[in-house]
Amino acid sequence: MGRFPGYRPRRLRQSPALRRLVSETQLSTAQLVLPLFVRTGRGRRRPVNAMPGVFQLSPDELVREAAQAHEQGVPAVLLFGIPDSKDARAAGAYAANGIVQQAVRRLKRELPELLVITDVCLCEYMEHGHCGIVQRDKRGARVLNDPTLKLLARVAASHAEAGADIVAPSDMMDGRVRAIREQLDRLGFTDTPIMSYAAKFASAFYGPFREAAESAPQFGDRRSYQMDPANAGEALREVALDIQEGADIIMVKPALAYLDILHRVKMEFGYPTAAYAVSGEYAMVKAAAAKGWIDERAVTLEGLLAMRRAGADILITYAATDVARWLKET
Repeated sequence: MGRFPGYRPRRLRQSPALRRLVSETQLSTAQLVLPLFVRTGRGRRRPVNAMPGVFQLSPDELVREAAQAHEQGVPAVLLFGIPDSKDARAAGAYAANGIVQQAVRRLKRELPELLVITDVCLCEYMEHGHCGIVQRDKRGARVLNDPTLKLLARVAASHAEAGADIVAPSDMMDGRVRAIREQLDRLGFTDTPIMSYAAKFASAFYGPFREAAESAPQFGDRRSYQMDPANAGEALREVALDIQEGADIIMVKPALAYLDILHRVKMEFGYPTAAYAVSGEYAMVKAAAAKGWIDERAVTLEGLLAMRRAGADILITYAATDVARWLKET
């Protein structure tokens, strides 16, 4: 280690070109994934009030939005479906002609080079808004783990059959990665990767997403299956379980408030690791920028750079299209 005055770190900060030359961490459009919300209809772009610039899209508008992102260099989208009706068995989630299945087929037909990832969960399709089958008795209501696994495996298989490139279970049921892997392999989809929401915390930062996906639980909360924000060691155990069960990519969600988890996961396992810059993070940046309190571009890029520095290989962000354009301009 050098000493002042012989060693002057400022020497390597004298110009933009010099700073780029010695930069330890880089942002690239190749790392970006754009989440999109799809619902039935045609020509529909229903704005999400809490997330300026985000819409519930009909399949034709979804293709248009995905195409614009892809033209900017965004290589992948992550799909969330909003069905016309909900029930106690989430039937719309695994219907052959469900809204996500329709969207996948159309995207792969019209944008074959776009990587299509599908969120595998039941909450948008359940009448009660929870991520699994609910049993009610004298003690109240609880989400059943093992019976839910069969439905999740069925959803993932239906997405793969429609042409999804990657399936991404987000429910946090124990054993769901194994159930999905076994079902995919049984049906011949041995090459379909699983991107697991491996360390998904019960976070207050999800608030705006509830509006976007129309998935707020009708009673209680999701703390019996999503992780306690206080627990770091448990997050590592969750990731280890998912890897053992067959996950190919692992995810930490949310991102910015959990950079320590992200770093520990990457250092411990070395697997391809995704960070999800969630709706609350996006909404706060948008709100503060609208007030003129922050520079939206600078803050967004700095946040994503922090995720990369912590260990993320994949950046899931609602700002992906803007980020891709900004990176071209730098």
